[in-house]
Amino acid sequence: MAFDEETCGVNAVNWALAREGDTDYATRCLAFVEDAIERGNDLEMFGGDDAAESARLYGAAGSVGLPPLHSLVFYEGVGELHGERRDWGHVGLSLGDGHVVHAWNRVRVDEHLALEQLTPAPGWEPLRYVGWVPLGRALEGARPRVWDDDPADAARRMQAERFGPA
Repeated sequence: MAFDEETCGVNAVNWALAREGDTDYATRCLAFVEDAIERGNDLEMFGGDDAAESARLYGAAGSVGLPPLHSLVFYEGVGELHGERRDWGHVGLSLGDGHVVHAWNRVRVDEHLALEQLTPAPGWEPLRYVGWVPLGRALEGARPRVWDDDPADAARRMQAERFGPA
Protein backbone atom coordinates (compact mmCIF):
# COMPACT_ATOMS: atom_id res chain seq x y z
CA MET A 1 0.00 0.00 0.00
CA ALA A 2 1.31 3.44 -0.88
CA PHE A 3 0.74 6.38 1.47
CA ASP A 4 0.39 9.96 0.24
CA GLU A 5 3.70 11.62 1.16
CA GLU A 6 2.25 15.15 1.45
CA THR A 7 -0.62 14.10 3.75
CA CYS A 8 1.68 11.94 5.86
CA GLY A 9 4.18 14.79 6.13
CA VAL A 10 1.57 17.32 7.26
CA ASN A 11 0.19 14.86 9.82
CA ALA A 12 3.66 13.94 11.11
CA VAL A 13 4.76 17.56 11.52
CA ASN A 14 1.49 18.50 13.25
CA TRP A 15 1.87 15.53 15.63
CA ALA A 16 5.49 16.49 16.35
CA LEU A 17 4.87 20.20 16.89
CA ALA A 18 1.98 19.43 19.25
CA ARG A 19 4.59 17.87 21.57
CA GLU A 20 7.03 20.80 21.58
CA GLY A 21 8.57 21.12 25.05
CA ASP A 22 7.75 17.52 26.01
CA THR A 23 10.61 15.73 27.81
CA ASP A 24 9.25 12.20 27.37
CA TYR A 25 11.38 11.71 24.24
CA ALA A 26 14.66 12.99 25.69
CA THR A 27 17.49 10.93 24.12
CA ARG A 28 14.94 9.07 21.95
CA CYS A 29 15.03 11.04 18.71
CA LEU A 30 14.31 8.13 16.37
CA ALA A 31 11.35 6.98 18.48
CA PHE A 32 10.03 10.54 18.36
CA VAL A 33 10.30 10.88 14.57
CA GLU A 34 8.90 7.39 13.98
CA ASP A 35 6.00 8.05 16.35
CA ALA A 36 5.27 11.35 14.59
CA ILE A 37 5.09 9.56 11.24
CA GLU A 38 3.41 6.38 12.45
CA ARG A 39 0.96 7.68 15.03
CA GLY A 40 0.22 10.80 13.04
CA ASN A 41 -0.85 8.64 10.10
CA ASP A 42 -2.02 5.28 11.50
CA LEU A 43 0.77 3.36 9.83
CA GLU A 44 3.79 1.29 10.74
CA MET A 45 7.14 1.91 9.07
CA PHE A 46 10.32 -0.12 9.12
CA GLY A 47 13.63 1.66 9.56
CA GLY A 48 16.83 1.01 11.43
CA ASP A 49 17.33 0.30 15.13
CA ASP A 50 18.91 3.73 15.67
CA ALA A 51 19.15 6.99 13.75
CA ALA A 52 22.61 6.19 12.33
CA GLU A 53 21.38 2.87 10.95
CA SER A 54 18.29 4.54 9.48
CA ALA A 55 20.48 7.20 7.82
CA ARG A 56 22.53 4.43 6.18
CA LEU A 57 19.46 2.38 5.26
CA TYR A 58 17.71 5.36 3.65
CA GLY A 59 20.87 6.73 1.99
CA ALA A 60 20.97 10.14 3.68
CA ALA A 61 24.69 10.81 3.26
CA GLY A 62 25.64 13.31 0.61
CA SER A 63 22.26 14.95 0.10
CA VAL A 64 22.74 18.65 -0.60
CA GLY A 65 20.77 21.83 -0.19
CA LEU A 66 18.14 22.88 2.29
CA PRO A 67 16.22 19.83 3.60
CA PRO A 68 12.80 19.85 1.88
CA LEU A 69 9.58 20.06 3.85
CA HIS A 70 8.78 16.79 5.69
CA SER A 71 12.15 15.19 4.94
CA LEU A 72 14.04 13.26 7.62
CA VAL A 73 17.23 15.12 8.55
CA PHE A 74 20.12 13.02 9.90
CA TYR A 75 23.20 13.74 12.00
CA GLU A 76 26.16 11.74 13.25
CA GLY A 77 25.90 11.42 17.03
CA VAL A 78 28.83 9.62 18.66
CA GLY A 79 28.66 8.64 22.30
CA GLU A 80 28.31 5.82 24.78
CA LEU A 81 25.01 4.01 25.22
CA HIS A 82 24.46 0.63 26.85
CA GLY A 83 28.22 0.33 27.40
CA GLU A 84 29.00 0.76 23.70
CA ARG A 85 30.61 3.85 22.15
CA ARG A 86 29.73 4.44 18.51
CA ASP A 87 27.68 6.59 16.15
CA TRP A 88 24.06 6.26 17.28
CA GLY A 89 22.97 9.18 15.11
CA HIS A 90 20.28 11.82 15.54
CA VAL A 91 17.23 12.63 13.40
CA GLY A 92 14.58 15.31 13.06
CA LEU A 93 11.72 16.25 10.72
CA SER A 94 12.21 19.18 8.35
CA LEU A 95 9.79 22.09 8.55
CA GLY A 96 10.94 23.15 5.07
CA ASP A 97 12.29 26.55 6.11
CA GLY A 98 15.68 25.36 7.34
CA HIS A 99 14.31 24.27 10.73
CA VAL A 100 13.71 20.80 12.12
CA VAL A 101 11.54 19.52 14.93
CA HIS A 102 13.44 16.91 16.94
CA ALA A 103 13.83 15.38 20.39
CA TRP A 104 16.97 16.43 22.28
CA ASN A 105 16.59 17.11 25.99
CA ARG A 106 13.02 17.98 25.05
CA VAL A 107 11.03 18.20 21.83
CA ARG A 108 12.21 21.41 20.18
CA VAL A 109 12.61 23.29 16.92
CA ASP A 110 16.07 24.39 15.76
CA GLU A 111 17.71 25.54 12.55
CA HIS A 112 19.01 22.34 10.92
CA LEU A 113 22.70 23.30 10.97
CA ALA A 114 22.49 24.82 14.47
CA LEU A 115 22.03 21.31 15.88
CA GLU A 116 25.81 20.95 15.52
CA GLN A 117 26.13 23.67 18.20
CA LEU A 118 23.90 21.94 20.78
CA THR A 119 25.67 20.95 23.98
CA PRO A 120 25.96 17.16 23.91
CA ALA A 121 25.38 14.93 26.92
CA PRO A 122 28.50 14.14 28.98
CA GLY A 123 30.72 11.71 27.08
CA TRP A 124 29.11 12.52 23.73
CA GLU A 125 30.54 14.46 20.80
CA PRO A 126 28.74 17.36 19.10
CA LEU A 127 26.37 16.36 16.30
CA ARG A 128 27.59 16.48 12.71
CA TYR A 129 25.13 17.01 9.85
CA VAL A 130 24.92 13.99 7.51
CA GLY A 131 22.05 14.83 5.15
CA TRP A 132 18.38 14.27 4.51
CA VAL A 133 16.01 11.89 2.77
CA PRO A 134 12.50 12.54 1.48
CA LEU A 135 9.72 11.22 3.69
CA GLY A 136 8.66 8.91 0.86
CA ARG A 137 11.88 6.92 1.32
CA ALA A 138 10.97 6.20 4.95
CA LEU A 139 7.41 5.31 3.96
CA GLU A 140 8.54 2.53 1.60
CA GLY A 141 7.12 -0.75 2.87
CA ALA A 142 4.89 0.95 5.46
CA ARG A 143 1.58 -0.67 6.26
CA PRO A 144 -1.64 0.49 7.94
CA ARG A 145 -1.83 0.22 11.71
CA VAL A 146 -4.13 1.75 14.30
CA TRP A 147 -2.28 2.94 17.40
CA ASP A 148 -4.20 2.55 20.66
CA ASP A 149 -2.44 5.01 22.92
CA ASP A 150 -0.13 7.96 23.03
CA PRO A 151 3.46 6.78 23.69
CA ALA A 152 3.98 9.53 26.27
CA ASP A 153 0.93 8.27 28.18
CA ALA A 154 2.31 4.72 28.03
CA ALA A 155 5.71 5.91 29.30
CA ARG A 156 4.05 7.77 32.19
CA ARG A 157 1.97 4.67 33.07
CA MET A 158 5.10 2.50 33.10
CA GLN A 159 6.92 5.02 35.30
CA ALA A 160 3.97 5.23 37.70
CA GLU A 161 3.84 1.44 37.94
CA ARG A 162 7.56 1.32 38.79
CA PHE A 163 7.92 4.36 41.04
CA GLY A 164 4.42 5.49 41.99
CA PRO A 165 2.57 8.56 40.72
CA ALA A 166 4.66 11.64 39.87
